[in-house]
Amino acid sequence: MTPRFDYTSMGFITFDALCRPVTQIPPGGDTYFVEDFALAVSGAAGSAVIVAAKHGLKARAVGGVGHDDMGDWVLMKLASFGIDIGMMARCEGFATSSSIVTTRPDGARPALHKRGATDGFYIADDQIDDLLDTRILHVGGVGLMNRMDQGRTEEIMAEAKRRGVITTLDVFASTPDDLPKVARLLPHTDYFLPSEEEARALSGLTENRDLAQFLIDRGAGCVILTLGADGAYCRSRDGSEFATPAFAVEVKCTCGCGDCFNGGFATGLIKGMDLRDAVQVAQASSAQNATGLGSQAGVRDFAATMQFIASTPVRTPTHRLVSATG
Repeated sequence: MTPRFDYTSMGFITFDALCRPVTQIPPGGDTYFVEDFALAVSGAAGSAVIVAAKHGLKARAVGGVGHDDMGDWVLMKLASFGIDIGMMARCEGFATSSSIVTTRPDGARPALHKRGATDGFYIADDQIDDLLDTRILHVGGVGLMNRMDQGRTEEIMAEAKRRGVITTLDVFASTPDDLPKVARLLPHTDYFLPSEEEARALSGLTENRDLAQFLIDRGAGCVILTLGADGAYCRSRDGSEFATPAFAVEVKCTCGCGDCFNGGFATGLIKGMDLRDAVQVAQASSAQNATGLGSQAGVRDFAATMQFIASTPVRTPTHRLVSATG
């Protein structure tokens, strides 16, 4: 039987208010004027599912919001993209996870974040069949899902693998303390998609190949490191590896770039692309995101993403990402 959904994205879904350019917070009670202001649904699960939906995938968001105005807006915005919100929980006693993002002139985005309902949602036993009626299960935001991180996410990912669902995994600003939580999930993970910085924090290592192998040795089938302006590095369990450069774009805001990468990668898989081409769609999704203010702002649809790939030059990496024979 064909699954109901192509892509189910579970985890960190947040309400963002963004402005740019910001170089410092006004002293005292002063006010500074900014050029751009935007609202967005973001987060390791939220940005990813919106990109997937914009690319035409049948997408579902799974997470939690509060009984507040931010929660109302998040649900409205997700639904406006055609995303199924039937498993978005209203969590008693929690506010909606929310951020104020102060975007620097160079696109960096220091943020002030309120932890909220991402910590409070939970998938009960009687919801698992519905949750796993999907071709891909993406888990985004390990370390921020307090109730789910206690073992439920591991149980769900193990069951997903048993049923033949493709599993993808991302984390949130990992520290060395997060390694036990992540390591429990890796044996049930087909594709692990951390940033280079997150992988370094988890492993204590520095070289891309070593970072990826460290995570593969703990169970991941394939590790794809996002490297910012240097592109991406991919290594699979069979030892095959490749690197891809980033696209050359004028950066407005980098908020959500890694999360949009995840939604683009899922698009490539669902479209039947090989691994390298799927990573290229992921790269293009991330790069387009960087051209707008607020996660997914620069992503339009799949046709536009493919045209972007065909017409946009790539950057020259600042260092060798993989050996000449890799």
